Amino acid sequence: MNLIIQHTFLPADDPDASLAFYRDALGFEVRNDVGYGEMRWITVGPADQPHTSIVLHPPAADPGLTDDERRTIAELMAKGSYASIVLASSDLAGTFDKVQASGADVVQEPLDQPYGVRDCAFRDPAGNMVRISQLG
Repeated sequence: MNLIIQHTFLPADDPDASLAFYRDALGFEVRNDVGYGEMRWITVGPADQPHTSIVLHPPAADPGLTDDERRTIAELMAKGSYASIVLASSDLAGTFDKVQASGADVVQEPLDQPYGVRDCAFRDPAGNMVRISQLG
C-alpha cells in the first residue's frame, strides 16, 4: 500500500489575506479557487508536489454545526489555537526571512529544539499555527 497526503484543510476567514500568505509569502501555487455565495475555498500547494494540497476553507461552512460550535470555532481561531500545519524547507533561514519580510506574524524565529528539530513558527492571517522545520 502506498498512501500520500492529498488534502489537508485549514480554516480561512479572510480568503484574500490567506491567499496572499500561502501564495506570496510561502510560494505555493493556486490550484483551485471556488466561490459559493459569500463563501470561498482556495486550494494551494507546492508546485513540485502536485498531489499534495492545502484547502483554505470557510471555518464554519459545515451545515451540521450549531451556533455555539461556530462561536467556539471563532474564539479558538482568535486565540490562534484552532488549527496548525507543519511544513519543511531545505533552507529554513531563507524561508524564514522571506516569510518574515511579507509581514507575517512571527511566533518563533529559527531555533534548535531540544527534541532534535530546527524550526520556526508563524501565524497565518486566520491565526493558524504554521511551523516550518529544517529538512535533513
